[in-house]
Amino acid sequence: MTTETLVDLYSPDTYARSMPHDAFAMLRKHEPVRRQPEPAGPGYWALTRYEDIVTISSDNTLFSSERGGTNIEDMPEDAMALLRTILINMDPPKHTKYRRLVATGFTPKIVAQLEPHVREITRRIVDRVAKKGSCDFVTDVAAQLPLAVICEMLGVPEEDHHKVFDWSNRLIGFDDPEYHTSPEDGQIAATEMFLYAHGLATERKARPKADIVSILMGAEVDGDVLTDGDFDGFFILLAVAGNETTRNLISGAMLALIEYPEQRDRLIADPALMPMAVEEFLRWVSPLIYFRRTLTRDVAVGGQQMRAGDKVAMYYPSGNRDEAIFDDAGAFDVARTPNAHMAFGGGGPHFCLGSSLARLEIRCMFEELLRRLPDLELDGPVMRLRSNFINGIKHMPVRFTPE
Repeated sequence: MTTETLVDLYSPDTYARSMPHDAFAMLRKHEPVRRQPEPAGPGYWALTRYEDIVTISSDNTLFSSERGGTNIEDMPEDAMALLRTILINMDPPKHTKYRRLVATGFTPKIVAQLEPHVREITRRIVDRVAKKGSCDFVTDVAAQLPLAVICEMLGVPEEDHHKVFDWSNRLIGFDDPEYHTSPEDGQIAATEMFLYAHGLATERKARPKADIVSILMGAEVDGDVLTDGDFDGFFILLAVAGNETTRNLISGAMLALIEYPEQRDRLIADPALMPMAVEEFLRWVSPLIYFRRTLTRDVAVGGQQMRAGDKVAMYYPSGNRDEAIFDDAGAFDVARTPNAHMAFGGGGPHFCLGSSLARLEIRCMFEELLRRLPDLELDGPVMRLRSNFINGIKHMPVRFTPE
């Protein structure tokens, strides 16, 4: 079997079945920079090797986020103008300035102060299912913590949390029939989210509170402040990125612990392994499948000649299983060290802003779950998200001994 017939990296159906790790391994070995067709576009370069991904991530001058955005599909210019208000679709120096503005709400000091509250939210989530003996782990457990935390940080009242959950699913799950009802629905969800963010910003300008919205509305860097349009873009990024990726990480990590019970037993027996386990969860699951960059000039990468305007996609799940970087890369090891994974990106200026918050949420959730529901196991088929962008699980029925 050749790499050409091995797998369609673009098709969402590929990832609805499973993450194609065997195909990624063959590509890393035989064709680490591969030309991938796309149905309604010119095609793109698929990068599957760790070192190539790191190289591209660190050079926003040559590999632009702003020119074509971070999704493979080419968008009309009016849509791109809207997308460029979102931090991940900016290049330095604009990206640097705006990241400094939003980073004021994600400093290590602020995240550390959140731990008691994050633990309390986690306990309440587990309380709701612990006596039942079964649940849908994704919707009843994994989705609840990051949704509640990011909504509280953004100042979204509890009665509106379900709106953010719905908007996130429609924006990220646009290729999945469960979440996407029409070709226009993702755009409608974005518009609804923009309008909600605008209302929240207007309210906080008049009556500031102790939340990120108020911090952002008052933040200044070099005399610059966020415009209403800038804030709307930040709201979407924080609400979706702070919700979807951590939800899917928690779901995927729980599935790994079920599939590798000896690793779960090891972690239960030695809770001091949890910080290393969190890093292995991130490497193993890799909730973000890819980000795109667009070339600003001709260059050769991995022996392939690329042209200005070409699209490249960095496949993080492949980089995170690269045998050249990770010893026994195909093994799930909760005590793995070192573990220089790229679940938060391949480094560079776009390294995930919320990485500290994600680590805190993951750690709190699994400390609580392993203490209270140590025998949790599957109780039905796992339903994966049909998406070539997010490595997601939609539903995962589980059972356990009730408290």
